[in-house]
Amino acid sequence: MEVNQLRVMDAVARTGSITAAAEELHYAQASVSHHLARLQEHVGAALTARRGRGIVLTPEGELLAVRAREILRRLDETESEVTALSRQLRSRLRIAAFQSALLELVPPALQQLQGTYQDIALELRESHPIDALDLVRRNEVDVALMHRPDDAPVGDEFAAVKLYNDPVYLLSTTPNDSVANHRDSSWIAGCDRCQAGIEAVCLAEGFQPRISLRTEDINIQASFVAAGLGVITMPGTALRSLDMRRLSASPLPNARRRVWAVTRRSAGAGIARDFIDAVATATAGRDGSRPS
Repeated sequence: MEVNQLRVMDAVARTGSITAAAEELHYAQASVSHHLARLQEHVGAALTARRGRGIVLTPEGELLAVRAREILRRLDETESEVTALSRQLRSRLRIAAFQSALLELVPPALQQLQGTYQDIALELRESHPIDALDLVRRNEVDVALMHRPDDAPVGDEFAAVKLYNDPVYLLSTTPNDSVANHRDSSWIAGCDRCQAGIEAVCLAEGFQPRISLRTEDINIQASFVAAGLGVITMPGTALRSLDMRRLSASPLPNARRRVWAVTRRSAGAGIARDFIDAVATATAGRDGSRPS
């Protein structure tokens, strides 16, 4: 049985007339008669009988009409559900990113998408780059904004766009400061991986840093630095979201990280790729720029 045949059966049952059914369905009467004939041939029984100028359903026709109406209702419901789901998936955007990227990169990129995508269903995860890449691999997020120490490829399964080089600074209260000046200072660290980066910078100057505070919140880190309670290394992206009036950012020579946007290569066109394009546009020309 074909769906059009079931629609004809339903219309004939409700209107009691081939002519009325044809008008309702915007079919030619011959087309309605053809569908009925094919349907009767398929089930092997007469579905209608003449009565005066109209037609009535046979018992087989009545049964088929009831089932046709149920099937058509379920088909219409399914079509609506699939359409709603498709619309939801087209506008769903799941992002994993490091904290300063969530603060500085995501909002302007989303603003650019608002004209193209209405009612974006947004899911955000703060995540270390290694973890964020794994989330993309497992299809738990659509896009990862991540940083890397070099330009090494992230893997053939991913589509990766390098956004910019992000200089690293020493954050203190002293202009033109240096790491060597803080051999005896308290240092502030975030996660274990972030602490490893601080230790590498300090060991290059011949000392082991004394970690006095651990927090991954860059605003708390900055408030402790501003109060003279410690120093920290911080990338330029993070500095852009801070109130720098009581702080000083001194560049660390040759210290920088590369910021990337990554999605699955199989993702194809859609909101994830459009978001990456928007981030690239928002960060164009940022390489090497010093935060104000």
